[in-house]
Amino acid sequence: MRLRSTLAATVGAFALALTLPASAGAATGTFTYRYADQSGVLTDPPSGECITLPEVADEQVLPAHTPANATDAVATVYAGSECTGPQFDLRAHTGHGSDRLKVRSVVFH
Repeated sequence: MRLRSTLAATVGAFALALTLPASAGAATGTFTYRYADQSGVLTDPPSGECITLPEVADEQVLPAHTPANATDAVATVYAGSECTGPQFDLRAHTGHGSDRLKVRSVVFH
């Protein structure tokens, strides 16, 4: 009887683990971008929340460009701050854009 209870508990715990999300709320890896002849980087950024790139948050400065997504999540980049304006998806691990792709914010999913 004890073996049956232990087995049932183990199977139940395994089934519960399968239903939990795989990520802990963060994309793993780096996201890089260029701005004003400098480079910016986000390391292991949070998933599911908009990140306005601090160096280009002010609409008075030129936006960032040449984004490269080396995280394990899709990165959706936006032309405006706070994930507004035109958007473009960058594949996980290898997604990148040229210097013509203007970026002020990003969300990982």
